[in-house]
Amino acid sequence: MSLENQNMQANPQETDDKGDPPSKQRWKWIAGVSFTFFIALLGLLLALIPGFAYVGQLACAIIIAIIYRQIFGYPESLRAGVTFSSKKLLRLAIILYGLRLNINIVLSDGLGLLLRDAFVILFAIFLMIWLAKVFKANSTISLLLGVGTGVCGAAAIAAVAPIIKAKDEDTAIGVGIIALMGTVFSIVYTIVRPILPISAVDYGTWSGISLHELAHVALAAAPAGQDALAIALLAKLGRVFLLIPLCFILIYIMKSKSKNSKQASTQIAFPWFLIGFIVLSILGTYVFGHSIPVSDGVFNSIYTLTTWLLTAAMVGLGLSVSFSDLRTKAMKPLIAMTITSAVLSVFAYLIV
Repeated sequence: MSLENQNMQANPQETDDKGDPPSKQRWKWIAGVSFTFFIALLGLLLALIPGFAYVGQLACAIIIAIIYRQIFGYPESLRAGVTFSSKKLLRLAIILYGLRLNINIVLSDGLGLLLRDAFVILFAIFLMIWLAKVFKANSTISLLLGVGTGVCGAAAIAAVAPIIKAKDEDTAIGVGIIALMGTVFSIVYTIVRPILPISAVDYGTWSGISLHELAHVALAAAPAGQDALAIALLAKLGRVFLLIPLCFILIYIMKSKSKNSKQASTQIAFPWFLIGFIVLSILGTYVFGHSIPVSDGVFNSIYTLTTWLLTAAMVGLGLSVSFSDLRTKAMKPLIAMTITSAVLSVFAYLIV
């Protein structure tokens, strides 16, 4: 055995698989995280261009990340930092997202909406699963899209993905599709609003219980006035609230499948970040701004940070997507989700 190999065995923590010392690995990690934030910045700049504003920073960043991957390949030297963004920063973003959920408002003013929200979520998930079987679409992406359509878009997909052990590329594809379809449908809503025989408040309710992202709900409901926007956001908050029990239901289902499976590797780890989401929801509802004074400026800064963290995380996921994945995995789920979104809009309109 050579002296070099003896030293490597004596100090296993000083090198990684590629033989880089810890200091070099640290700089690669920093460079990888910085790279995801740089593409997130490019996504923001792209979203400022007329037309792309409807798509949003998150979707624009994913598009840039996917294009980068196809042209330059995956940045292997930055993998540690990119993976950190797609895993750890994603969980942190979901935890901070809990501050957006005001539990008190949902429970005191939106119980009727909450019931309709529950019907919408179940309708979207089961219809998506059924259509996925009909079209023989990728089951994981289809489930993610069903959850994203029924609950709250990219945030719901990001929360559920680790529970169902979705691959990074499947998660990124799901987020990309949900952003695209949500944008299309929110624009369609604003176009058809003047010809619909419903009040502004009912239109806001319809938007809140059927559109995908919080931003999509705001985009569609704002033209109908402040009352419509307020009820739309309340309805949307109810769907975000229901993400909590939905995650626990999925954990139970996955653990049951794990017990029935002969493969021990299918055991499901508990998503502790979900506890953080719940804790911050409670603190944001009953503590911050009440027992502990917190200004709107602080909340807005946290919301901005959450958006940046989520965007950087989605960049990390987008770098995992290849065009071959899109061709083989995305088309059938996209068709199924288009049908699901359209049918869901009609269903939601009927129950308003």
